[in-house]
Amino acid sequence: MAVFKGAGVAIVTPMKENEEVNYDKLEELIQWQIKEGTDSIIIAGTTGESSTLTTKEHADVIKAAVEFAKDQVPVIAGTGSNCTREAVYLSAEAEEAGAAGLLAVTPYYNKATQGGLREYYTRIAEAVHIPVIMYNVPGRTGCNIQPETAAYLYNNVKNIAGIKEASGNVAQAAKVMHLTDGKIALYSGEDAIVVPLLSIGASGVISVWSNIAPRDVHQMCEDYANGDMESAAKMQLKAQPLAEALFCEVNPIPVKKALNLMGKNVGPLRSPLTEMTEQGTAKLAEAMKNYGIPLA
Repeated sequence: MAVFKGAGVAIVTPMKENEEVNYDKLEELIQWQIKEGTDSIIIAGTTGESSTLTTKEHADVIKAAVEFAKDQVPVIAGTGSNCTREAVYLSAEAEEAGAAGLLAVTPYYNKATQGGLREYYTRIAEAVHIPVIMYNVPGRTGCNIQPETAAYLYNNVKNIAGIKEASGNVAQAAKVMHLTDGKIALYSGEDAIVVPLLSIGASGVISVWSNIAPRDVHQMCEDYANGDMESAAKMQLKAQPLAEALFCEVNPIPVKKALNLMGKNVGPLRSPLTEMTEQGTAKLAEAMKNYGIPLA
């Protein structure tokens, strides 16, 4: 069963100028997202700069997001780590804070074997009672969840409910669906191919694009669910240049810049991430204007 259906936003973590977490701004962003129709808040994921948060900050940000959402939409907590013990700890903290589910990225840098991935996800799932979404993004982690591994975990481990597929490989996602009889909750992790994945049974998207155009992403998913595939496809194609611009530099550099260009004032990135280049900023601003997003 899907943890949520439709458009989930992989929300940024706003920072003050001194790089401390800006909780007032986070509450403002979450309320805006809910007002604009976002179906789920995904907090402290890779777009939320989780890899540069301390363990305490990571847990505190998750707790704050749950409080700010006020049960209006489910909050999915990013709790993956390159250390299984850390992931288990954060997952337990997220459950205690009231998160509706977990998004656990594969261990990064370690390049875990498929056996290592089975153990990693099993230990996380056994530590909690809420659903776990596996997160496959080999371009960032150097580690790919093979379809057979994803299917094994879904079919054999209680609480493992879904997978965020961000390999960009539609055929791989289709094989995961085939091996689970279409029952696993598949979420697109690529804004450029949401509709193609919906066509093979995906439940929705965990989106960077939703940070700046939440109503559009929600409506695209809603249109598809209601059988209006033409409108959904039209929105997907309209967004292609914007989706490309949002990933023209390392995520979340462009999306934070985009929010700042909109006047959302989400602050700087935390080192070692750097501000967007002038060339990248110009490309992003042009894509936003052509899409129809007003700049401040």
